[in-house]
Formats: sequence, structure tokens, C-alpha cells
Amino acid sequence: MTIQDITRRLRPQTISQDIDSLHGLQTVSTYNTTRANASTANLQQVYQAMLISQQAETEKLALYRAAGDAARLAEWEFHNAVLAMKEVVRGQYGSDSDQAQAVGLKKKSERKRPSRKKPIAIASLST
Repeated sequence: MTIQDITRRLRPQTISQDIDSLHGLQTVSTYNTTRANASTANLQQVYQAMLISQQAETEKLALYRAAGDAARLAEWEFHNAVLAMKEVVRGQYGSDSDQAQAVGLKKKSERKRPSRKKPIAIASLST
């Protein structure tokens, strides 16, 4: 028998087949085993434990997504507030002030002026 890698999740199809097998076992009235992990009582117990764990995972995943949405909205609110603050600083102190530079804006006087690019002369071939 190969070594099972229990660090990866089982495919939903495999779990569905296992659940179908468990439900099918319930129709077999003569099933009896000496293996404790294959007993009907143990199968029911681990099945219920799996359902509870899956439900807990789903609930926590929903909370995780909600927390992610709340964090994303908070980040946008902060970003928009900083943008508004920069506009106010630019309006109060001017685009070329030290205060504007202090909040992360570039001074107007330090911007490079656009330079005209000389047109490339196309040599015409005369024959």
C-alpha cells in the first residue's frame, strides 16, 4: 500500500463517493467487524466529526472573507483621506512649498519641463 499524503485535501468527488458508501453500508444489516476503525459506530462518529469540521471551516472562511472586505474598504478610505489631505496641503501652501514636499508631493519647481524633440530630418533620395 502506498503512503498517503494527508497534507493535501481530498477531492470532493472522493468524499462524495465515501459518503455514498457509508449510506450504502446502512442498508447492509449483517455488517459486523472486529476492526474498531471500520465499525458502524466509528464510521458514524468520524462522519459527524467531518461534517462539523467542514461547517466550522465554511463559517471561518466566511468570516475571513468579511474581514478581508472590511480591510479593503478601510484601506480605500485611508487612501482617499490621504489624497484629500494632499489636495488641501497643495491648496493651502501651494504646489512649490516645503509643506507639499513634506507630504510626498513633488515641488513644481523640481519637475522637469518637457523639452521639444527635434524632428528627425528624413533624407530624401533624389535620382
